[in-house]
Amino acid sequence: MINITLPDGAVRQYEKGTTVLDIAKSISEGLARKVLAAEVNGQVWDTTRAINEDASLKLLTWNDQEGKNTFWHSSAHLMAEAVETIFPNVKFWVGPPVDNGFYYDMDLGDKKMNEDDLIALEKKMNELAKKNSEYQRKEMSKADAEKYFTEKGDEYKLDLLSNLKDGEITFYTQGNFTDLCRGPHIPNTSFIKAIKLTSIAGAYWKGDEKNKMLTRVYGVTYPSQKELDEYLLMLEEAKKRDHRKLGKELSIYTMDDDVGQGLILWMPNGTVIIEELEKLAKETEQAAGYKRVVTPHIAKKTCTSPVGICLIMQTACIHQWKWTERNII
Repeated sequence: MINITLPDGAVRQYEKGTTVLDIAKSISEGLARKVLAAEVNGQVWDTTRAINEDASLKLLTWNDQEGKNTFWHSSAHLMAEAVETIFPNVKFWVGPPVDNGFYYDMDLGDKKMNEDDLIALEKKMNELAKKNSEYQRKEMSKADAEKYFTEKGDEYKLDLLSNLKDGEITFYTQGNFTDLCRGPHIPNTSFIKAIKLTSIAGAYWKGDEKNKMLTRVYGVTYPSQKELDEYLLMLEEAKKRDHRKLGKELSIYTMDDDVGQGLILWMPNGTVIIEELEKLAKETEQAAGYKRVVTPHIAKKTCTSPVGICLIMQTACIHQWKWTERNII
């Protein structure tokens, strides 16, 4: 028997080899249906992995960031499976989760992907998700892994393998897609209920402009269509409030390439906003007993004195400093 310590400090005993999912079921069937992954001794695991020694365990759901990350990374693999059906000779680089969703970088050869392809990929992903394919983990030797991707002709995965050692290599398979991946993944594709592929971009391999430009596809998925609809609505509302959009529409600021890219030219409406903010700042500082100072815009790089730091930081720092009789504190 092994001892499993839960987040509340409770200790439960299970047979050696019990999976995370079985432990979740022993606590609550409803909970088990929501568990996406688990932290086992601080490491994030698949729910289908067996625990063979005493461990601390935290079950991860959609409410946990690591649960979301696992969900989105699994969605990237689902998208890759869909891509392979439409672009059979595609080669994949990496497909991590990001703050809101996921992306996968891929080499499509001489083919190009467009917005119509995204619609087709979404349809295929929904079709594949409904097959309830399990994400199956398999440990593999480096030699066997290199043989697999050599036969597949995928130099990108071979490059990833070059930095790995035996004992560090795992493959994941769901449906007809197999990938080099350390995981973890959700139990099966049926958890993915709502899908939106948001954009296509270019990305240099390894972020090096000297390397080939790969195709990057961004997407986001949710456990329910309602949650996805709410997220997409939030994005639309955010676009309405984008400072780049409002700045132009309200004649707040403009930019001119002759002045310099990214350098703001404040128009009359924007100048009024600046002056009102400065007025508020001065009134607030005066009420708190602060007195303003004016410093040069530049200072010596080697200067480390408080006044020097003040010069470098300029007003952002000055507004927080207060004159005493002898020095600035």
